[in-house]
Amino acid sequence: MLISGLQRRKFLFDSAWGFGSLAFTSMLASELRAQETGSKGFVKVLHHPPRAKRVVQLFMAGAASHIDLWDYKPALEKHHGEPSDFGEKVEAFQNGLGPWMKSPFKFKQHGDSGKMISDVVADLGSCVDEIAFVHNMTGKTGVHSQATLLQATGFQRPGFPGMGSWISYALGSENENLPTFVVLPDHRGFASNGPKNWGAAFLPTSSQGTAIFPQRKQPISDLFAPSDLVTPASHRDGLQLLDRLNRGFANSRPSDERLESRLRTYELAARMQLSAPEALDMADEPEHILRLYGLDRTGSEYPDSINAPEEAEYFGRKCLIARRLLERGVRFVQIWSGNDNSFPRRNWDSHEDIARDHGPLARGMAKGTAGLITDLKQRGLLEDTIILWTTEFGRMPSTQGSTGRDHNPHVFTNWLCGGGIRGGITHGESDPWGFKPLDRGKPTQVYDIHATILHLLGLDHLRLTVRHNGIDRRLTDVHGKVIKEILA
Repeated sequence: MLISGLQRRKFLFDSAWGFGSLAFTSMLASELRAQETGSKGFVKVLHHPPRAKRVVQLFMAGAASHIDLWDYKPALEKHHGEPSDFGEKVEAFQNGLGPWMKSPFKFKQHGDSGKMISDVVADLGSCVDEIAFVHNMTGKTGVHSQATLLQATGFQRPGFPGMGSWISYALGSENENLPTFVVLPDHRGFASNGPKNWGAAFLPTSSQGTAIFPQRKQPISDLFAPSDLVTPASHRDGLQLLDRLNRGFANSRPSDERLESRLRTYELAARMQLSAPEALDMADEPEHILRLYGLDRTGSEYPDSINAPEEAEYFGRKCLIARRLLERGVRFVQIWSGNDNSFPRRNWDSHEDIARDHGPLARGMAKGTAGLITDLKQRGLLEDTIILWTTEFGRMPSTQGSTGRDHNPHVFTNWLCGGGIRGGITHGESDPWGFKPLDRGKPTQVYDIHATILHLLGLDHLRLTVRHNGIDRRLTDVHGKVIKEILA
C-alpha cells in the first residue's frame, strides 16, 4: 500500500520505542522510496556504462612527501648534502631551501611491475600491481586550508560541495538505512577546514558527509541520547510531538525542498539507530581479518610519542569499518590520516623531521590500506570499488632545518586502484629532483582525477552540473579531462 509522505512519517514515529517500526520501511515500493526519501540520485540514467559503483578516498592531511614514499629519486641520493640549485627562482613556504636531502627511508622494488616504494610503505608492496601511480600532480597553493579544499571539493575556497557529496547527489543510495557518504576523520581531530571538506554547500543537505568516529563510545554524534536522561516512553512522546509540529510546519509550506531535505535527514537518522550499530560492530570479524588490518593489538597501551603500532590500529580500524560500510551499500567513504597543525606532530606536515613523523604514519597507513585492498579483492568488491590515495601537496627535495621538508605545491603523488583502473603502471613523472613535473606543459591536476573517477562511475563530469547563483557549477569547475592512460 502506498502512503503519503506525512502519513509515512507518522507511521515511522508511532511505535513503542519510536524507531522500532523503521525496519519495515523497506516494504514500501521502490517508486515511493525514490520519490519520497531521495534514495535515487539526480542522474536517473547514467551517461555511459559504469566500471565502478563506489569510492574510497584516503586523505593524508598535512602534505605527505611523495619523494619519501612512492617517487624514488636516485639524484637525491647522489647529491645528498650538496647545496640545492633549482635552476630558477624558488619561493619557499617557510625556509626549506637547504641542501638536497635524500630520503631517510630505503626504497625497494615490488611486484611484477618492479615499482620502487619506500620501506615505510612496504606493506603495500603486495598490492602495487593493482595500483596506478600519478607522480606529476600539481596544485595551486602551498597553504594547507586552500590546498585541502582543492583536493576535497575541486575549489580552493569554501562554499563548494565535496566530491563525495557530488557522487551522493548524482547516484543516490544503495542502502536507505545508511548514509550515502561517510567520513572517518582522524581520531585526534579534523584536518584543515574540518567539515567544510565534506559539506554539501548548494547541493541538498542529505548529500553531505556523515562523520563517524569508530574509536569513540558514541561513534556517531547525537545518534543516541544518553540512556540516563531519556527513557523509551519519553523518547516516544518527544518524537510524536516533533512529528505533529513537523507535519503542521510542512502543511503550511508545500514543496519546500529545504524542509524535505531536513525531514529526510531526520528519517535517515532514525533508520541508522537500527542499522549503524551493526555496521560498526566488528565482533563477528575473524582473527585472520583483524590481523590483515593490523588490529591484533587492540586494547594495547601506547607511548605518548607517535608510533607505528598505534597508527596501524587506528587507521586499520577505519579501513575495516570502510569495508563493512561499502559492502552494505555506502557509496563514498572518506578516510583521513592526520589532524590540523598540532605539536608534537600528529599529521604529515613534517617541517622538522621526516623520519620521526612520516615513519609511523606511513607504516600505519600502509598496513590498513593493504588490508583494505586485499580484503576487497578477495570478496570480489575491488573490481567495482575505486580507491584514491591523495594529499594536499608534496614536500621539497631540499631540507628545512636538517631533517625536515617544506611545502611543495608544484608536484606530488596520487594513486588509484580498483574499479576500472589499470594497475601496475605509472602515469606522469616528476623531474629528477621531485620538484616539478618532468613535462611541465602536461601536468595532472585534481580536476583530471575527479573527472576520471566520475567517468568510471558512469558520469560525464561536463554534464553533472547544478545551477547556483546563475552559474552551472560542477565538481571540475571549467577544467578536467579523463586520464584514459590509467583506465583498464
